[in-house]
Amino acid sequence: MDWSLVLISQGIESTVERPEEGVGWRLEVASADYEPALKAIRLYRAENRGWRWGQAVLQPGMLFDWVSIAWATLLCGLYWLNDARIDLRTPGVFDTAALARGEWWRLFTPIWLHADLSHLASNAMFGFVLLGLTMGRYGTGAGLLAAYLAGVGGNLFTWIFSTQPHLGLGASGMVMGCVGLLAIQSAALWRNTPRASKYVLAGLLGGVMLFVLLGVAPGTDVVAHFGGFVSGLILGSLLRPFIPALHKPAANLTSALLFVLLVLWPWWLALHHGS
Repeated sequence: MDWSLVLISQGIESTVERPEEGVGWRLEVASADYEPALKAIRLYRAENRGWRWGQAVLQPGMLFDWVSIAWATLLCGLYWLNDARIDLRTPGVFDTAALARGEWWRLFTPIWLHADLSHLASNAMFGFVLLGLTMGRYGTGAGLLAAYLAGVGGNLFTWIFSTQPHLGLGASGMVMGCVGLLAIQSAALWRNTPRASKYVLAGLLGGVMLFVLLGVAPGTDVVAHFGGFVSGLILGSLLRPFIPALHKPAANLTSALLFVLLVLWPWWLALHHGS
């Protein structure tokens, strides 16, 4: 079929057929076009010998894990709960002063809070897609836990580098963590792909561009976003050699249980602190 396209580009009509008496396929041309067709095909093969644009990819296909919709649904449910039933924002918001007093759970709880519907919709929409790809790459439980810890890393980064009292909330750090976790996967090409540095750099720059597009908008917590992105890069580089093992049921179940523990325990402390 490639050869037929070559001949079409030279104005030579051809037909791709499968012979009844044999195997494979054949390309039929008029007898008067045989020599020009043969010459065009030979030139095509010579010019494309060692074609560098065809390279091995990171893996044969990208997987999307639809369990990420449960995460987005949980975000929406907690937003409704805070808006209609229980004040979750006061005990759960990210607060550098409270963290300095020992309320470490505020590194975890702000991920589940949002200021308004537009804030929620943005994080739920982008997070659904990016978390689904992350979970598809690292495993359902392991990807979810890694992205969550990257979001916590973003809050920790903000706490360390804040020079003034700071309040914050939202899952943006976790979303940026997914960007970092996905971008670092290009490093898998480093040792087994020709000119690997080019592809590793392209993958990382793609992640940086996505971070700039989503994480540096006016009015957003850029420090937390950057911290989540960097945390994702670090966690991704640490987890990359173990990705096959992370897809096994035992690893996914253990990661999922640890994720649930790191959601419920901080919230239990937040809601019972001082009560």
